[in-house]
Amino acid sequence: QGRSWDPAQLSRTTQGLTALLLSLKKCPMIRYQLSSELAKRLAECVKQVITKEYELFDFRRTEVPPLLLILDRSDDAITPLLNQWTYQAMVHELLGINNNRIDLSRVPGISKDLREVVLSAENDEFYANNMYLNFAEIGSNIKNLMEDFQRRKPKEQQKLESIADMKAFVENYPQFKKMSGTVSKHVTVVGELSRLVAERNLLEVSEVEQELACQNDHSSALQNVRRLLQHPRLTELDAARLVMLYALHYERHSSNSLPGLLGELRNRGVPDRYRKLVAAVVEYGGKRVRGSDLFSPKDAVAITKQFLKGLKGVENVYTQHQPLLHETLDQLIKGKLKDSQYPYLGPNTLRDRPQDIIVFIIGGTTYEEALTVYNLNRSNPGVRVVLGGTTIHNTRR
Repeated sequence: QGRSWDPAQLSRTTQGLTALLLSLKKCPMIRYQLSSELAKRLAECVKQVITKEYELFDFRRTEVPPLLLILDRSDDAITPLLNQWTYQAMVHELLGINNNRIDLSRVPGISKDLREVVLSAENDEFYANNMYLNFAEIGSNIKNLMEDFQRRKPKEQQKLESIADMKAFVENYPQFKKMSGTVSKHVTVVGELSRLVAERNLLEVSEVEQELACQNDHSSALQNVRRLLQHPRLTELDAARLVMLYALHYERHSSNSLPGLLGELRNRGVPDRYRKLVAAVVEYGGKRVRGSDLFSPKDAVAITKQFLKGLKGVENVYTQHQPLLHETLDQLIKGKLKDSQYPYLGPNTLRDRPQDIIVFIIGGTTYEEALTVYNLNRSNPGVRVVLGGTTIHNTRR
């Protein structure tokens, strides 16, 4: 994404966001990320549309008005670069989700009817129940789904000796067929995810990514990145991704070894277009651009928490990372989000705890952030957060 708005793009984004507000029947107060000129421009344009079309936005006033918070992707370029380990996010990272459709045509030995499948929480109960669970749990739940299917499966030699037998079979057949489709679809998707994880050595890659994103040990991080860059199964994309994460975290470290890592990418045969992206991602989301500090806790409590986390370890080394959005929304819900960094557009401010929050991220959001919003909604009764953005990223995107 460029650092200035193309007029047509700004117009489309404004229309999309105001259409979302209309569909939610919301006329919100607006806050935006001060460090982003893009966020300020979009906030002003949305405000202009609401003012101009005030009759459309004349909804029943609530005691606590909803809040629109406009953020910029460049404040957290780390999140879209990480491998994911919950079902929905993992599918998008490794296979890609486009309008709920998954292209499986490249899966070895795939049958014709599974070359493209649909994953939608609205009409797939298994997906709805598992989309936010981690991969280990998915494997167990797939096994239970298959066992349940086997129990319900009509016996091949089922005798249809009477009209009643035939009627019962016909009545049960659609349900059986639907369940059969669900089982074959998810077994295929999870099987392909497992194959890619093993083929690309992603467990080891992800562990080092999480260290780069969440810890502050430069010597260990550099050693682990160098070790992985020698691994024969590491893909070009994963090699570049590790160096990007290193560059974002340690760009101003006194012992920064980025030139050497770029040389190792070149020696490994990683194409020039990937090597150039390392500098591009720092220009896009580096320390000079960010309004927030992604890597250093700002208060004593946060520093203590990080220290204890390092001592005790974490429940899962592959899911240590929390997007910056989690901290931002947590502060907003508690009424502690600083006006100096996220000002209101206009003279009015929200005195009460917000109940309806619409977050829009310019430059795109991620399924890891969707998981964060899902968890915040569950843990904060009386607060409803809706997440939107200009696209939904995975690393390739």
